[in-house]
Amino acid sequence: MKILVTGGAGFIGSNFVRRTIEDRLPGLEGAEVIVLDALTYSGNLANLAPIAASPHYRFVHGDIRDSGLLDTLLPDVDAVVHFAAESHVDRSVRDASVFVETNVLGTQRLLDAALRANLNRFVHVSTDEVYGSIAHGSWDESRPLEPNSPYSASKAGSDLLARSYFRTHGLNVSVTRCSNNYGPYHFPEKVIPLFVTNLIDDRHVPLYGDGKNIRDWLHVDDHCRGIALVLTGGRPGEIYNIGGGTELTNRELTQMLLDATGHDWSYVDPVEDRKGHDLRYSVDIGKISAELGYAPQVPFEQGLADVVQWYRDNRAWWEPLKHRAAL
Repeated sequence: MKILVTGGAGFIGSNFVRRTIEDRLPGLEGAEVIVLDALTYSGNLANLAPIAASPHYRFVHGDIRDSGLLDTLLPDVDAVVHFAAESHVDRSVRDASVFVETNVLGTQRLLDAALRANLNRFVHVSTDEVYGSIAHGSWDESRPLEPNSPYSASKAGSDLLARSYFRTHGLNVSVTRCSNNYGPYHFPEKVIPLFVTNLIDDRHVPLYGDGKNIRDWLHVDDHCRGIALVLTGGRPGEIYNIGGGTELTNRELTQMLLDATGHDWSYVDPVEDRKGHDLRYSVDIGKISAELGYAPQVPFEQGLADVVQWYRDNRAWWEPLKHRAAL
């Protein structure tokens, strides 16, 4: 199988590429990968350095909105796994335009190119944030979309486009919706890498509001395993939630990170809450578990300890990124 991975130099996409090339994802053993990435601020070729010499890997610098480029790439592949997206909520609150351009228009152009190429398989990678916020219980895939940030609204738009291309054109597309990811190579503006790298350097960390917002945490390896299962066995036109099964308040997460780095609450600075900050996310993974045999395999405590150690060991990767982004 030859796979085009959009956004493959980003956090989750690069993990999917590395694990594929290393033959560590079910059903993708021996697959070839072409990465298409625009290398915006969070795309980083260093994320792909461990597999850069593989004969099964090729990198293309380009934009998913470039229809001409897409028409040169898609006829040569069997499947697309579409990660490419602007994804940071705070940035979307400040300026939503690039989120609409990349997440909605870019997805539309990619879907159109897939039709022109008679593509066999398309997996659109999305987020649980499209559901909005849930006080009790968990969302299943039939839950109506109620996004509350410009980021999640743009992802909801791209989800609906993907579904429409199955219903209208018969494109073999599935959608995945994941909970909050964590793991190595995570751009240090997101909460876990930001807090870890700040605390490693004895710097304070900002905690939004009262810290009671709840997220379900999913190790990036588990997420990529779930995507591989959907790619190889998911039903056309279907949506699959992928979760980690570890729900924590931001205060609980902060305490774990303080403990892991040997700091106390004097290093935490409460800051004004984010506009439209969703209180709780929780996905029901019953569908992907029953149909495809998915189950998270990385215990959160071990995964978090490994991540903290990875950032301790890889200052040369994250320090330039923090300086460039003024984090």
